[in-house]
Amino acid sequence: MTIFGVSIFYVPLVILCLAVVACFTRMVIGPALSDRVIALDLTASLLISIIAVYSLISKQAVYIDVVIALALIVFLGTVAFAQYIEWQRYKKIKKEKRDD
Repeated sequence: MTIFGVSIFYVPLVILCLAVVACFTRMVIGPALSDRVIALDLTASLLISIIAVYSLISKQAVYIDVVIALALIVFLGTVAFAQYIEWQRYKKIKKEKRDD
């Protein structure tokens, strides 16, 4: 499927690549750890989307298995980061109560 000689799958691919650059920039300049974790999660999700679009372009179904595996790993990493952030907050509150 082409429009003006360009495959319709290349337009979303370019948009996703620009979004990855924007998210990576946010990840670098994020003021807090939670901002960086969210930006990292979004960057990984966008990279997974890029692989899925590439799978459509190349007509290779094997990349879909890679997408599923990466999505599971990204989800588990996000849960681990959230647990770490919650543990840090709990530790800070416990220290403040001890100081009082």
